[in-house]
Amino acid sequence: MHQAPATPKTVRRQHDREIVSLAVPAFGALVAEPLFLLADSAIVGHLGTPQLAGLAIASTLLATAVSVFVFLAYATTAAVARRVGAGDLQSAIRQGIDGIWLALLLGAAVVALTLPTAPWLVDVFGASDTAAPYAITYLRISSLGIPAMLVVLAATGVLRGLQDTRTPLYVAIAGFAANGALNVGLVYGAGLGIAGSAWGTVIAQVGMAAAYLFVVVRGARRHGASLRPDAAGIRASAQAGVPLLVRTLSLRAVLMIATAVAARLGDADVAAHQIILSLWSLMAFALDAIAIAGQAIIGRYLGAGDADGARQVCRRMIQWGVVSGVVLGLLIVLTRPLFIPLFTGDSAVQDTLLPALLVVALSQPVSGVVFVLDGVLMGAGDGPYLAWAMLLTLAVFAPVALLVPTLGGGLTALWGAMTLMMTVRLATLWFRTRSGRWIVTGATR
Repeated sequence: MHQAPATPKTVRRQHDREIVSLAVPAFGALVAEPLFLLADSAIVGHLGTPQLAGLAIASTLLATAVSVFVFLAYATTAAVARRVGAGDLQSAIRQGIDGIWLALLLGAAVVALTLPTAPWLVDVFGASDTAAPYAITYLRISSLGIPAMLVVLAATGVLRGLQDTRTPLYVAIAGFAANGALNVGLVYGAGLGIAGSAWGTVIAQVGMAAAYLFVVVRGARRHGASLRPDAAGIRASAQAGVPLLVRTLSLRAVLMIATAVAARLGDADVAAHQIILSLWSLMAFALDAIAIAGQAIIGRYLGAGDADGARQVCRRMIQWGVVSGVVLGLLIVLTRPLFIPLFTGDSAVQDTLLPALLVVALSQPVSGVVFVLDGVLMGAGDGPYLAWAMLLTLAVFAPVALLVPTLGGGLTALWGAMTLMMTVRLATLWFRTRSGRWIVTGATR
């Protein structure tokens, strides 16, 4: 008997199930990472204000260093997913191992740079005389965990490419629990102070990296993939990562310009800006989880040579982005009386915050589609286009944002500029998606 062809409704349901099964665990793993810092802050905060200030400066430097290398996860996801789609699991895992070796090399380089320059880096961030020694101590010790952190990024990309987002969630939960227990034990039990917090985080990160390596090595042995470093493969991973590095640095520049402009608007504005940025980042995790699902699924379809399937799932992902954005926007509007008092009791900050927050709420559907299309093009390995598109976005955003204080605009105008930035990103990504030039099938792009 011939099997009846799948109806559009059946195909949509299949896509929905796959998106949910990948996105929900991915969201859990993404949220676990900032919880590390939250736990460290809660524990170190009881040591004193200088220690907490030192932690704030050192953790900002570490977070910036690691976020720059997020391409290790993105590029690896796309490359591995393509080979999975092509049915070559051995080559998929081999590609992932090259990404892990690249992570180790980059991690070693960052440690070699950070250890001697830690005092200078802390000074550049304007640490006070009382906070600086704690910041230097935390930064030097924590930097030893950077290779493990980068291995976690690359190995996460391997598992996402293999369509597995559950293992990263389990490892993240275990790492968060271990980090909390180690911090309490070393800071208070062993009396190591802020150094104990740093060592606890390093040990937890090394444990997470070891767990990932166990899973990847087991997969490599099962499929006969070599574990040795391959110079050509490592070079290919680096080349795929460079455009995504440009994209990430451009996005970081947008956020830094926005914060610098907010600081020039006054204390109430910069305080309100920090609250909005925290909420914006939290919503970004939810939307990024859908984008991660897009990376894995699109890469697999293109690797399998199924261009029509890639187009169909892209359309469905866009619908998911719009709906998610609308839901998040409504949540902001409806729950604002509940969460605004949690952040601040200052009426001046609250008055500044409210209109800007409504601009953010209205822009969420745009953000939803931007994140999804970003994930689609990453999954397609279309990094060079993403780099140029983000550079163009930065070129449009920077002069508009810098004019806000000159023209007497406040925080609402600044977040209007942020909405313009997301709209430009939407236009560039939509144009590329509609052109179809991102659709390149095969095990490699």
